[in-house]
Amino acid sequence: FVDCTVTSRFAHTVMTSKALNKANISQEIFFEVELPKTAYITNFSMEIENQVYVGEVKEKEKAKKQYDAAVSRGQTAGLVKASGRKMEKFSVSVNIAAQSNVTFTLTYEELLQRKLGHYEIQTRVKPKQLVEEFKIVTNIYEPQGISYVDAHATFLSNELLPLVEKTVTEKKARIYFSPTLEQQRSCAGCEGTLIDGDFIIKYDVNRAKTLGDIQIVNGYFVHFFAPPDLPRVPKNVVFVIDRSGSMSGTKIYQTKEAMLAILKDLHEEDYFGIILFDSSIDPWKDSLIKANKENVDEAMAFIKRLHDRGATNINDAVLRAVDLLRQGRSDHIVPEISIDMIILLTDGMPNVGESNLPRIQENVHAAIGGNMSLFCLGFGNDVDYRFLDVMGKQNKGLARRIFEASDATLQLQGFYEEVSSPLLSEVDLRYPDNAVDFITTNHFDQLFNGSEIVVAGRLTDNDLDNFLVEVFAQGVRKGDSRNVDIDEEEYIFGDFTERLWAYLTIQQLLEKRSVNATGSEDEKGNATAKALDMSLLYNFVTPLTSMVVTKPETENGTDSPLVADKLTEVDGDPHFLIELPDRDDALCFNINDKPGTIFNLVKDSTPGILVNGQIIGDKKIPPDGKINTYFWRFGIIHRTLGVRLEVTTRDISIFQDGHRVNLLVTLRDSVKFLILLHKVWEKHPYHRDYLGFYTLDSHLMTPNVHGLLGQFYHGIEYEVTDLRPGEVPEKPDATMYVKGQELNVTRGWQRDFRRDEKNGENIPCWFIHTNGTGLIDGDATDYIVSGLFKTV
Repeated sequence: FVDCTVTSRFAHTVMTSKALNKANISQEIFFEVELPKTAYITNFSMEIENQVYVGEVKEKEKAKKQYDAAVSRGQTAGLVKASGRKMEKFSVSVNIAAQSNVTFTLTYEELLQRKLGHYEIQTRVKPKQLVEEFKIVTNIYEPQGISYVDAHATFLSNELLPLVEKTVTEKKARIYFSPTLEQQRSCAGCEGTLIDGDFIIKYDVNRAKTLGDIQIVNGYFVHFFAPPDLPRVPKNVVFVIDRSGSMSGTKIYQTKEAMLAILKDLHEEDYFGIILFDSSIDPWKDSLIKANKENVDEAMAFIKRLHDRGATNINDAVLRAVDLLRQGRSDHIVPEISIDMIILLTDGMPNVGESNLPRIQENVHAAIGGNMSLFCLGFGNDVDYRFLDVMGKQNKGLARRIFEASDATLQLQGFYEEVSSPLLSEVDLRYPDNAVDFITTNHFDQLFNGSEIVVAGRLTDNDLDNFLVEVFAQGVRKGDSRNVDIDEEEYIFGDFTERLWAYLTIQQLLEKRSVNATGSEDEKGNATAKALDMSLLYNFVTPLTSMVVTKPETENGTDSPLVADKLTEVDGDPHFLIELPDRDDALCFNINDKPGTIFNLVKDSTPGILVNGQIIGDKKIPPDGKINTYFWRFGIIHRTLGVRLEVTTRDISIFQDGHRVNLLVTLRDSVKFLILLHKVWEKHPYHRDYLGFYTLDSHLMTPNVHGLLGQFYHGIEYEVTDLRPGEVPEKPDATMYVKGQELNVTRGWQRDFRRDEKNGENIPCWFIHTNGTGLIDGDATDYIVSGLFKTV
């Protein structure tokens, strides 16, 4: 049962699932749902035999200590979050006695963002079986009045479509969908279900007032500003397009297709430029040019000739775009009242020219000087999205990840459509100083057509009769009075204006601590502390908090608590890549363990070759609470030759001093080990330098070779079948039969630096989950050794 209440764009969703164990023995019951990435979980509970187990939001580090203490007592099961494009997965399992039932309840909240002229409520439903009482109910209340409502689902057939009941009045809408068991069946008499996909509601509100709409409830106000009928402002845009070698194939084709559509969409009063870059920087023209039909046609012909080549020089490409826009201003080519923007598309890391990421950010920030917007599109999985995200937000823009999939062209076009029609710039919304405090961000760099500005705050004067609003924007100043109260009590959940204010404030504090290039460490620390306090006060699971649920006692004693976290982009755990040239394929897995652990990677007793590797963690616990681990030290022994090597991120010891970034050790017509040093910015607050380990000519090892990697040096037999959609569209799941076991695997990629030490290359592989369980002999812990030169 999905029950969603939306009041003034703030959505409160409760997902409830009841399951019965019909078996005569106890068994594990699973609850798995997906929720929007922009939402914060606010509550989770389990009711088992009239006993309710409720989640408690705690500081992430405290939650982790509670979880670790439970792990040390024995086996554990955890709450898992996995990432898709727009959704996160929440899953939990609990052991239930025979003939008992459990009711799971998950609650989350989010502020709906207006994009392309509408709000969207996305509910992902994947019951995986027929459900006796299946129901989705959404109630929307918008005091401004509802202009339209549309409901559809990816799984709606002609038979199911009439079951979507939609009732719309002036200010309210109700959408109801509840198919019977028979209507859910994928075929007559079978147990398969048609219900599998996204149920999506889109709507918008009336906008008669030029200064927007203000709602006041219980001492908090929220102001929505998206004035209708504003004339679009001409834009001057430079497209900066990566054509490096990694863009080859599908990516370059999709980029060309998207650019051809985008160029067609330019308005004649716009001015534009195109810069292609790899290791060299090639502008299409030396100055901005008017977007008339003749020039656009010429630009499209230029784009059609685009092909991949070379390396990646992001720094010089963006700085050249800044110069083009500056020159357009100084030469009076562009209209005086117009908006300057750069749209950067790249799929990789900068590796030519300036390659230090913070220095690139500094260079770009200084060059732009607050006078233009930078929008960064990160294409694929190899790009450092965090780098682009910060650089965009530092320069009045933002970043967006473009997923490698068949719809990448549409993703590119969709993003451009969002930012292509600026209406206002330098927007300030002002309120009476003596009447409000704790206001969320009230200055915005721009307002785009189809979007909306939202400001919330607390009233210091609850008896206010008149609420004065002033809006300042580029060349615009307007003032007016507003005072609107909501009187529909049944639509008000938990003082929604206050929770909306808290949601916005936390989001903006989290952004401030990560993006503020000029702020001091104290300022960032204060932002983090305040965001944490508010996350705890309002019971939000944010990147600073976790939700702990103590599970009921089982026959084996007290089960450990579950911990729910918010996702982050980083993944630094050691990656293992097993290339299988005979199959033209590869297998891969990650190793997750605590910092300091030493693993045996290679052991060949005949020549006496041993390789062990030790992992290290981040310098300190990041704000998201996830410690990334990396290899930082290797011990290599060749007993026959009497050689012992220690290679660390700092130095190399082999009975004499030596220091090289890359070390290639050749052991007399034997195997070769390649160790690469990956440098991280020295002042990075969390991450450290780390080492990559690769084996060349591994076939020269004897048949006795073993270890985490060594066991695969002479190949492995496996079969992959049943390819099916996975968590992420471009990463399908499949079933692998290996070593007499049946594993669920995912098609993914790993970076391989053997042939390209600077950039690496993406190797497609079958990813085996949970530390390679089922693929490796035994368990990952079986390969832990007590010292760098010790055997297992």
